[in-house]
Amino acid sequence: MAQSNGVQINVENLTHRYNSKCPLTFEALDMQSTPGESLVIIGRSGCGKSTLLHIIAGLLGGYKGTMQLNGQDVKDPSSKWVMMFQAPHLFPWMTVEQNVGTGLRFAGWSKDKIRSRVNEAIALVNMEEYADKNTQDLSGGQQQRVALARSLVMEPDMLLLDEPFSALDAFTRANLQKDVRAISKQIGFNLVMVTHDIDEAVIMADRALVMAGSPGKMVHDLKVDLPDPRDRTDPEVQRMRAHLMEIFEEAAGGTLVSTNV
Repeated sequence: MAQSNGVQINVENLTHRYNSKCPLTFEALDMQSTPGESLVIIGRSGCGKSTLLHIIAGLLGGYKGTMQLNGQDVKDPSSKWVMMFQAPHLFPWMTVEQNVGTGLRFAGWSKDKIRSRVNEAIALVNMEEYADKNTQDLSGGQQQRVALARSLVMEPDMLLLDEPFSALDAFTRANLQKDVRAISKQIGFNLVMVTHDIDEAVIMADRALVMAGSPGKMVHDLKVDLPDPRDRTDPEVQRMRAHLMEIFEEAAGGTLVSTNV
């Protein structure tokens, strides 16, 4: 897969509500992220983190403020920033290869180019031996690997993750967390992930933004300065987890004073 330069993300004074009768989702929200960074937004359900992710992806409009990638306003989705959801949303009657190549077929690529790119993406997620299997016959973790390969085959500059590992067993989830982070660092694209899982944030993030309240606000910016690969049993990882948990609990309880992020 080709190297990515990632993207510069700039969110300024962002305010959103779904309609005039709904309360604000978030108000005057600011956020930045540098090219190639892994950014995890953590917060309780209802604070607006998934809504923010959809706005960054260009999937949701109707907001006020600035949402820019590489200095350009985001108004529509793009193949250069792709999103993984909680469900893999695969075509169950298709093989792994066919699912991974769907976007390239819609883009009008030749069969030979599709085959080459698809093989690369499948190898990145360690699914070569299942390439000709129907996705309906795969486990949940394997299906999410196929969804990841389908995202990677587009050679994105940014991968957005809306809790795609939340329904998986702990062992499969831990492996995918490590693999996705490793692939993002290998290729150089940005990761932007929302979660309410403290362990996931520590394993995945270069920076963790804590979001809280209704309307939601960014209340803390924590640099997760840990070497790779990250091991949950490492004392430094455990100390970072305890620190982030303390911040998260203070934010959830409304006792944390907002910081500039």
